Amino acid sequence: MQVRTTLLAGVKILTPKVHADTRGILIEQYHQQRYQEAGIDSPFVQFNYTQSKENVLRGLHLQLKRPQGKLVFVTQGCIFDVVVDINPQSPTFMQHVSVYLSADNRRQLWVPPGYAHGFLVLSTQAQCHYFFTEHYDPADQAGIYYQDPQLAIPWPKATPILSARDQQLPSLQQFLQQQNQKV
Repeated sequence: MQVRTTLLAGVKILTPKVHADTRGILIEQYHQQRYQEAGIDSPFVQFNYTQSKENVLRGLHLQLKRPQGKLVFVTQGCIFDVVVDINPQSPTFMQHVSVYLSADNRRQLWVPPGYAHGFLVLSTQAQCHYFFTEHYDPADQAGIYYQDPQLAIPWPKATPILSARDQQLPSLQQFLQQQNQKV
């Protein structure tokens, strides 16, 4: 497995080894010892799958009290995947990492707990898989608007299809103000 570190602490781009022969391929999507050696030592407690059509944008999402680490990969199609540092105390605050994940490149993205995450589907359809380190809790969900000008994420050209919830997400500054008011 190839492991590439990024400018955001703990965020990694992984390329699992592909075993191919005349019958097809085998990919070891997860092997606890190899991932521990790569610095991913969190147990996974929930596995999710999404199937989305072209231009669907999911995100930027996070959980507040029980943040989730996520191992994300695609088995059909292609997505533009983004991770954003939303911690004001971090030296990389408001910076992001983006990567194309596809069935063809077989990359995986490790998103440690505490980052905002989202993706845009670039193919006709995409099937995404997520391994989570914490259970999803609808009462704990939060997010940042994907087009926040302060973040200046260079999303590929598209007319995104957003959920009603994602259309109403706050800017990063509004999000931080809301969190400070709760303290």
